[in-house]
Amino acid sequence: MNSQDYYIPAAAMALSLVFKLPALRARWRDPLLRSVCVLLLLAGSVFTFAAPPTIGAVNEWTGVPNISAPLVYCLMSAFSCSCLLLVFNWRGGPPERIRRASQRWISGYAVVIVAIVVLFALGDVPEQRLRDFDTHYANTPYIRVMIALYLLAHHVSALTMVAMCWRWSRQVGGWLRSGLLIIVSGYAISLSYDATKLSAVVARWLGHDLDYLSTYVAPPLASAGALVSAVGFVLPLVCQRVSDSWRTWATYRDLGTLWHEVHDGAPPGSPGVRMSWWSPAEIRVIQRESDIHDGFLRLGPRFDPHHRDAAYERARATGADEATARAVADAAMVAAAVRTGAARPEGADGELPVTDRAGDGKRALLGADGPRDLVRISRALRHSPVVAAARRQAAASPC
Repeated sequence: MNSQDYYIPAAAMALSLVFKLPALRARWRDPLLRSVCVLLLLAGSVFTFAAPPTIGAVNEWTGVPNISAPLVYCLMSAFSCSCLLLVFNWRGGPPERIRRASQRWISGYAVVIVAIVVLFALGDVPEQRLRDFDTHYANTPYIRVMIALYLLAHHVSALTMVAMCWRWSRQVGGWLRSGLLIIVSGYAISLSYDATKLSAVVARWLGHDLDYLSTYVAPPLASAGALVSAVGFVLPLVCQRVSDSWRTWATYRDLGTLWHEVHDGAPPGSPGVRMSWWSPAEIRVIQRESDIHDGFLRLGPRFDPHHRDAAYERARATGADEATARAVADAAMVAAAVRTGAARPEGADGELPVTDRAGDGKRALLGADGPRDLVRISRALRHSPVVAAARRQAAASPC
């Protein structure tokens, strides 16, 4: 395996982490986001420090032959633990249960890391090995236990991840299911890595030579498994964010008809809030909703419940459900109020006395429960023939 085969996955993990840092800075208390960032950091570190050039540099810098071996094993154990913690936080559940499970896994892998350090200190590994440390020292006292321990810890993590993610994938759908199945595939490859490493080490214990499995077959499997698993972890989170952003922009776009309708009914020269082109979609939606509600307040004196009630009855008569009929009725009342104002003689007062029935219509409309109702009203303004008829009738009525 060439050095770039280690550094390319490390660079991919580092790039993913860089893209996550702004979100981490904004939501650093989010345990799921923290788990993702820790996982990416540890995965990148494993590949960076497992590369033969880095192994040689670390050994030379510290002056301790093969010190890179326990360093990489400890990083691998920490990475295995971080994967389990991420899945627990991702799956959710009672916070106390998540906390207890996380503490058990952290404690278990902390013991493994401490044992790796102690066993390396007790062992004797004078000859530097950049690529075949596991098999070369497979029969060395203490070191053989250290090698078996880190492989066993990684194997337990991989098996647990496959079992948990496969079971969870059968309970969910969409991008989350796709991500979990990709994680299962990645850890299946990681289990192949464990199998080749263990086969080579056990062969050494039995007096045989299968070193090529550890030296040439296992590293590409580790790289592929880590990359596939990372895609599985990141894909649902990224796709969910893209989906949320798409829905927000769709809401903004759907509100456009209603926003233009009430804006057309505003007096000339009415002040408006100018949004910069880089303003987030969420802020744009909030501002558009605010403008619409301001328009309702301005049009309130012209709201006529007769238009609303008549449109509601027509919509129900055509088979519309309750929510759609209410949206059509509200849209018809808004359209009629705008056309009533447009049809008034030039120079007349912009505000009319608020009659009791107009107040009823105003309260009925402003009682809508947020963006979803506004979107329904906006869609009714654009598509409903009942609203179009109410608009024409109001425009033709004498002032």
